[in-house]
Amino acid sequence: MLTLWGLPHSFYTGKVRSYLIKKGLPFRELHPTHPRFQSEILPKVRHFVVPILETEDGGVFQDSSDIINELERLYPEPCVVPPTPVQRTVANLLEVFGSEGLIAPGMHYRWSYRAEQERYLSAEFGRIVHHGPDREARHAAGAELMAYFNNFLPGLGVNDETIPAVETAYEELLEALDVHFMQHPFLMGGRPSLADFGLMAPLYGHLACDPVPATIMKIRAPNVHRWTERMNKQTNFDGEFFDTAQEWFPDDQIPPTLEPVLRLLFQDWGSQLLADAHYVNAWIQSNPDLPAGTMVSVEDERKVHPTLGLIEYPWRGVTVQRASQPHGLWRFEQLAAAAKDLQGDAGQRFADLVERLGGSQVMQIELQRPMAREDYVLVLA
Repeated sequence: MLTLWGLPHSFYTGKVRSYLIKKGLPFRELHPTHPRFQSEILPKVRHFVVPILETEDGGVFQDSSDIINELERLYPEPCVVPPTPVQRTVANLLEVFGSEGLIAPGMHYRWSYRAEQERYLSAEFGRIVHHGPDREARHAAGAELMAYFNNFLPGLGVNDETIPAVETAYEELLEALDVHFMQHPFLMGGRPSLADFGLMAPLYGHLACDPVPATIMKIRAPNVHRWTERMNKQTNFDGEFFDTAQEWFPDDQIPPTLEPVLRLLFQDWGSQLLADAHYVNAWIQSNPDLPAGTMVSVEDERKVHPTLGLIEYPWRGVTVQRASQPHGLWRFEQLAAAAKDLQGDAGQRFADLVERLGGSQVMQIELQRPMAREDYVLVLA
């Protein structure tokens, strides 16, 4: 049986958990308070992080996308990657957007509204570090750990000046998704894809579970909240969509209801990606002699989301100052490179879609030196 080391309220655990459920793969979920996490799992990964997947033969995989890729290799059916070229590219684009491009709103609604949901958060974070029947001891342990995560907002560009724009962008995304999920059970049709799992990262553990954003989602976008529930059920059938085949959209189509979502992706994440690409490529140029295997991290720390310094860019009428995000940039550049390789009719249809939705510039992003994930960290290749 597979073991998922994770947490109920974790951003990326929600993504992997949903994937395991939809794949029908037997698994057990354990928390970091289990003795084996400290004695066996942490020494392998060498930095505290969840989720981590442990296979039956003792393999240990970290990073939600690496986990899904490995399990798709081991258990190819039912496949979560659409087989047709444009749908596959869009699914990958939405997967990376959810996993990397929506970290800021997820963290904002958790920590900017900490006072309104303190009791819930201290209980959830207490599960990470305290095992036992003493409820107040768990809350106290959770509150102590929360001080560390509470400091993430400046590095994400979330402050008094940018918060109105962060909330407006998120509300517009909720609106676009709500329209789509009123008409379709999943992002790419009648069955879940990589796109759905990527968006489950922010939209479940943070935004559908934490009390303040959960209330916002239920009031403003009830169809999105229903989708988060649907994504945690093993069956793909939903009585609301009794007449929808459990298949991808036919003929490699991208439905009109997805276009507003993609437009917001290019508009709101694109600004950060372009600034990141400029910064990271300048860093690569200024460090031409770094050997392959060098960690992409100015602090030389083992981190899931390392940084190389501060970037600044205009966005929705404000100036965002935040830490660079080379991991998200690297993942986007991978799919952008694959999109450039689309041939013939598929290539033209995708190019037309991107141009129509304002994404042509960002889809041309290219790193001046390849990167890879090795030994659980991002490195220069």
